[in-house]
Amino acid sequence: MTTNFSASLRKKLATAPLIVTLGLLAACGNDEKTPPPVSEAPAPMPSPTPSPAPSPTSFDVGPCLNQVVPGTGGVTVAGAVVPDTLTLNLAANAGFPNGRRLPDPVIDVTLAVIFLDLSTNGPGTLAGLPLNPARNDVPFPAGFPFLAPAQGTQVLTSPGSGFAFRSDAASAYTRVDRMGMPAVSTALIGSAQKNAYNDANPADDANGDFVPELSAQLTGLTNALADDLVGAGLTPCARPL
Repeated sequence: MTTNFSASLRKKLATAPLIVTLGLLAACGNDEKTPPPVSEAPAPMPSPTPSPAPSPTSFDVGPCLNQVVPGTGGVTVAGAVVPDTLTLNLAANAGFPNGRRLPDPVIDVTLAVIFLDLSTNGPGTLAGLPLNPARNDVPFPAGFPFLAPAQGTQVLTSPGSGFAFRSDAASAYTRVDRMGMPAVSTALIGSAQKNAYNDANPADDANGDFVPELSAQLTGLTNALADDLVGAGLTPCARPL
């Protein structure tokens, strides 16, 4: 069967594909209807391998214990703290650790003696740092009792000295701390041993009862402080193992 179309209808049918094509192109060019292009995620960068932590350095404190303390007539550091007594050598210069004068910076000297190479840094190295007052605020008298009068207003409830001195026997008292070389019990005896140390006597020290404790504490402190001492321009007496 043959179908005849008019000339005008044939023209419309011929142009229909072109109109559809143009409509599709217009839709593609419309920004409001076109989805944004999909961007590819960048490839992940590999994380750098962290540097391993430096291994802690341990030190041998033997050279510290064996060095001679200047001004003591040949006493070594070990001999100054074992037994824990404050000695006085009349043939050597007065001043801590040979005796103890009121203005002596005993803690600074003790720390310098146990941590520093005394052939490079003397016992007064730490005491010479500008951290301590240069002198007492009130001068010490030249005669007994060598201490200046108390500052402020002293209130006395009755005439006399204001003090009641006890005369009990020694057995009536309990020792709570040793009064030996300054800082030995404080710095070189660990918490677990403090009571036993304070209850002991210098004879126990001389017997070597606390030598392992003293050595262990000094080693631990040196391991922790050696890099700080070097950073401050000081020379530790301990040697790396």
